[in-house]
Amino acid sequence: MKLERLRQSFEELARFTDEGEGINRLAYTETERNARDFLIEQFECAGLTVRTDYAGNVIASREGKFPDLPVVATGSHIDSVYAAGEFDGTAGVLVALEVMRSLADEGVETDHPLEVIIFACEESARFGASTLGSKAMTGRLDPAYTRSLADKTSVTLMQAFEENGLDLEEVHLAMRFQDEIKAFVELHVEQGPVLEKQGKAIGVVSAIAAPIRFHVHVDGTADHSGTTPMDYRHDALLGGAEIALSVERAALAELEHGTVGTVGVFSIQPGAMNVVPGSADLYVDIRGTSRESRQRVAAALETALNDVAKARGLNIWMDKISEEEPVQMDSKLVAELKAICEERGVAWFEMPSGAGHDAMNMASLCPTSMIFVPSKDGLSHNPAEYTSMEQLMEGADILRAFLLQQAKTL
Repeated sequence: MKLERLRQSFEELARFTDEGEGINRLAYTETERNARDFLIEQFECAGLTVRTDYAGNVIASREGKFPDLPVVATGSHIDSVYAAGEFDGTAGVLVALEVMRSLADEGVETDHPLEVIIFACEESARFGASTLGSKAMTGRLDPAYTRSLADKTSVTLMQAFEENGLDLEEVHLAMRFQDEIKAFVELHVEQGPVLEKQGKAIGVVSAIAAPIRFHVHVDGTADHSGTTPMDYRHDALLGGAEIALSVERAALAELEHGTVGTVGVFSIQPGAMNVVPGSADLYVDIRGTSRESRQRVAAALETALNDVAKARGLNIWMDKISEEEPVQMDSKLVAELKAICEERGVAWFEMPSGAGHDAMNMASLCPTSMIFVPSKDGLSHNPAEYTSMEQLMEGADILRAFLLQQAKTL
């Protein structure tokens, strides 16, 4: 494999971006479509046959000695959030491209066919819904839900499909069957600080965390800030602040399980400097790989609501917005990745993924695993996101070894 060729791939793909800081390559836009066409050409030059499915997923196939065997697949996404970095998703696609190029350079034959998948619309930045391509591929996409999706300019997902030569009414035809794919592995930048802090080159992902999300509403009394004594107040902001801090305390008590709690939105009304806040709305994300640990944090949140309401004379209610299930990676594939790292003397660390990925949907279709490479300072979804080419090449070496091992007949 060639480091400079990999670097060039990143430089070339980074040119496909809309105006603004960093990378702006949103799903199903003309810019993303042009990037996709560029990569199709690159995979074809490496000897792969490429098709686009009914959801806009790009599937690049490399022949095996026995074409009837199930494929061994890898891949990720190239769409971005607003003001993104160059590595999120893209690393998994371009490292896979380099692996395919190296196999072509060396004339390597595998028993099983290989695939690289560029999943469509992994990010929720444009339509507010994530991993649409992998959901479609695994039969997990709700057609009624997708028809309601639109971006902030009121372009519907259906219109975006039409602009890409696709038909949203046919998206179910992207679904694949369990006997088609032997195994799937996704290489991704970590998007966190753990590998860098641990001094490890490779993260072997054990599970992908999933969130429970809540909307908390706090009703107090809006009063004049100068004429209302402190002990007469029913301040919704302060009640909300206590609730937010209770989320932090409950999550800190679950450190050994890796569960995290975040109040990502905290808004108050009426929002004037001389008015005691009369109402507050909080949006809470509790995320982890342990259902039990996650539930303990949710229970602590509910207890805090009751305690704060009573102590401050507030009316507080909570709605559950969503609850998703954590996804375990295939234990045999996890063990295989560790063994490959050991054989090569590569420092590895077993860890969960706090972020969602296409791999979590693929796990419902076939044995699935993930490889993490370090992210400098843990930054992601940020123009400063960075992983060195040397670190990516270490990931490429592990990915290549894994694909070749899986693509052998026993």
